[in-house]
Order: sequence, then C-alpha cells, then structure tokens
Amino acid sequence: MKTKIILISGLAILLVASVITLRGQEDELSGVDLDQDKPKYEIQLTEEEWKARLNPLQYAVLRQQATETMFSGQYDKFYKKGTYYSAASLQPIFSSDTKYDSKSGWPSFWDPISDDAIRLVKDTSEGMVRWEVVDSKSGSHLGHVFEDGPAPTGLRYCLNSAALIFVPEGGTPPKFKKDNN
Repeated sequence: MKTKIILISGLAILLVASVITLRGQEDELSGVDLDQDKPKYEIQLTEEEWKARLNPLQYAVLRQQATETMFSGQYDKFYKKGTYYSAASLQPIFSSDTKYDSKSGWPSFWDPISDDAIRLVKDTSEGMVRWEVVDSKSGSHLGHVFEDGPAPTGLRYCLNSAALIFVPEGGTPPKFKKDNN
C-alpha cells in the first residue's frame, strides 16, 4: 500500500512540475506557429460548405482523395485547346498545351500552368510513397505526379477529370454561382 501511495505521489509531483515548466515557457512559445508543418490555404471552407459547392463526385475526389475509375473521366481522351481549372478554387492549373495521352486512363499533363498553381504533398497511403497534386488555393486533391512523363519535364501529372473544369480557348473563366470566397 505504501508503495502505491509513493508511486502516485511521485507521478503527481512529476505532473505538477511539467505544468509549471510549460507555464514558464509560455512566453517563449507565444508567436511560434505550432502548426508550421501544416500547409495554409487561402480558401478555407467547412465540409458542409464544400458539399454545397461541389457535386458528389467532385466532393469525393477533391475533398476525400477518391480516384475515378480509369478511362471513365470526361477529359481522358479529350484534346481541345483551352485551360483546365480546379473545380475547387476555379484557378487555372493546367493548359491543353501540356496535355498528352499517357494511356493511363486519366487526363495527364507534363507541366502545370504556373509553379504556384499546385502544391505537391507527400502521400504514404496504400503502402507506397507518392506525391499528391493539390490545388494551391484550397489544398484539394487533384491527382498524383509520377516521373514517367515526356520531355521536357519527364513528369506525368495524372489527374481526375472530376477535379477539373475545362474552358475552351477564348472562353470565359468559370465562376461560382454562390461565391463563398
């Protein structure tokens, strides 16, 4: 019984000492971004707002990292001139000038429209390491990038059609019906 009391007392003393130590460090920690490794995105919506903005397939792909069945997307074998926009943020992300037939079953591009249109996020799901391609304004899932593409980049940005909105050359960029941001 005495051993249990001593152990519990010792743990209580350690706990109090830890709290006192942390409180003493509060001034040092204020101003430090504890979430600095988590990317910050310009567009921040609740899941309900995303569900209202996107159709069910878009929501599954863009917000839940789903993948369309290969060869099922509307832009897989689609080669009109124009610009591909993110269905999440409506920012331009890829041009038809860099689109090619990778024979993978998904729309593929060898380069984004600009360096800041997308971000790459390490993806270790499904027992492998890949690089997820996300919309730089919302962090929404677009697809993955692989190192088996054509010159000049050698990259294959393999995307989901549901994540994209195509606007023909000279067309009007898309706008949200209800602009939440």
